[in-house]
Amino acid sequence: MAYRKGNSFYTYGTDLVLTGVNMIKRLKELFNNLFTDSGKDDIGIGIYGPPNAGKSTLANQISKDLTGDGMSDVSEVPHETRAVEKKEKVNIEAEDGRSLEINLLDMPGISTNVDFKDFTEHGLEEEDAKGRAKEATKGIVEAIKYLDDVDACLVIFDATEDPYTQVNVTIIGNLEAKDIPILVLANKVDLEGAEPERVRDAFPQHPVLEISAKEGTNIDKLYEEIIERLS
Repeated sequence: MAYRKGNSFYTYGTDLVLTGVNMIKRLKELFNNLFTDSGKDDIGIGIYGPPNAGKSTLANQISKDLTGDGMSDVSEVPHETRAVEKKEKVNIEAEDGRSLEINLLDMPGISTNVDFKDFTEHGLEEEDAKGRAKEATKGIVEAIKYLDDVDACLVIFDATEDPYTQVNVTIIGNLEAKDIPILVLANKVDLEGAEPERVRDAFPQHPVLEISAKEGTNIDKLYEEIIERLS
């Protein structure tokens, strides 16, 4: 049954039932695509955290270990990584034979405030410091935009420092708001004064793995966790 309004037909009865069935079918297909990896060419894993937590050190450790090549510069100066660094087709293998191919993304350090004085304190001239601060701010914006493209995140914190800061809570909160799977890493456990239990206490809702990105401590366990959660 149908009636004409202007140049359009409006259907009822059987036609409406069929339209509803088709809509349900389309919704089921949509949810299947959202919650399965079928048809997905790659899995993007972003490394997030505050400046100088060890993101680029971890990215280099993983990249060198699995591909033979590094991917990021490392420095004591904050915001050394000011643009997203990407390493594609990194193959992770577990001891039980499972494997997973990922795109590894080293993100700029997230900060609520970038002050050029942070760079002059490390010996940069004021003009260079202001330029670097501007680049760092752009990098933070880019890292936040990438949240729409990553499938999971490694959130790395310095275990020698208090993890319960505005920046760290903001990072975790943004990831949770987008329902992105999170693995928290308590880094620098090789250093005197490291207290990884503080990281665990600050974010008890997420799994926490103790690592040393510099020394490679527990990196094999990190691979196992990634495969366990994403494969």
